[in-house]
Amino acid sequence: MSAAQWRRAMNTQANRAQVSVVTQAPAKTLSPDPAYGKSQVSAQSELNWWGHAWSHVQWRHAIVLLALLIYPLVASPFFTYQIAAQSMALGLIALSLTFLGGYGGMVSLSQMTVAGVSGYLIAIFGTSSMSAISLGWPWWLAVVFSILISMVFATLVGWLSIRTEGIHTIMITLAIGVAFFYLTQQNYVLFNGFQGFSKIGAPTVGEVDFTQPEAFYFLATGCALAAYWAVKYLVRAPFGMALQGIRDNPRRMNSLGFNVTAHRLAAHAFAGFLAAIGGILLVWYNNRISPGSINTGALINILVIAVLGGMKHPIGAFIGAIAFVLLQNFAIDLVDRQRFNLVIGGVFLLIVFFSPDGLLGLWQKLRARWTSSGKDERTHGSRRP
Repeated sequence: MSAAQWRRAMNTQANRAQVSVVTQAPAKTLSPDPAYGKSQVSAQSELNWWGHAWSHVQWRHAIVLLALLIYPLVASPFFTYQIAAQSMALGLIALSLTFLGGYGGMVSLSQMTVAGVSGYLIAIFGTSSMSAISLGWPWWLAVVFSILISMVFATLVGWLSIRTEGIHTIMITLAIGVAFFYLTQQNYVLFNGFQGFSKIGAPTVGEVDFTQPEAFYFLATGCALAAYWAVKYLVRAPFGMALQGIRDNPRRMNSLGFNVTAHRLAAHAFAGFLAAIGGILLVWYNNRISPGSINTGALINILVIAVLGGMKHPIGAFIGAIAFVLLQNFAIDLVDRQRFNLVIGGVFLLIVFFSPDGLLGLWQKLRARWTSSGKDERTHGSRRP
């Protein structure tokens, strides 16, 4: 080794030692407490979450919440149970379709089938008139397993249907719903055939009997409010924003590194969770379940409810459910019961023709007109001498 090479080697080692001393010195002097840092980060994130949640609460939400609390006090048991509670249960199932179709671009006709799976599992795991089939588990355990299995079923349906788009997705999910309908109708060992299960009452928790109209109304309303806020929060979360991007342009989202299949499957699982809760509430409301509860008409009714209310906002599912239940109960006073579907179809066509966004879109159009007319009147009034 020459003298010049030796000097270069020594200079290189000296530079490396100097760099290591400079980079390691701050770590020795600072030494922050990791536990303190984690607690600060968790507290800050919790404050941010609450601040984000309260930032979207407006005065109209408080008015609606107050109206929901007062409603059982001023309404009769018929309107409390037959109208409001049933609307909340159907609205939950329609909300699952609104989430899939409105935010994911996946129109599924099998959401009532998922609700039916959950309802049948409640009868099989819990108690019913068919003691030879029902296992007699506690209600809370039956609810947990029913929801979990229904979510798995919804994910499998999504796995089969997300490979297609448009009318093909609708036909696949419709075929799954029809297949499950015939399975329940022809199977007597597990589903008890066309008779189904009866005497599936809501549970009693402590001193609260949820078979009573007021108690069941608050149970259904609480589940509906929780589902509504969950959807509102989820569509603003990164997962919801990515899902809407996949709805608009799946190829571009895939090129950006997003797993399109995983997002769509997760959306089907979450929608299955909502539909399962709605199916349990609907079974407790009807006190029974049979193949007639999940036939083709029931599958189409959920689509009618979602489109009737509007699929661009979560509240549209409940608006459509209220309109559907009101027509179902009071249209027979105007026409024959056998022609009820004709009335529903006529109202559906009128609303879709004049407002493709449903009743919610119609309300937004009327509000926009009122606002614009009020501004014009104020503008003309200010121009007068």
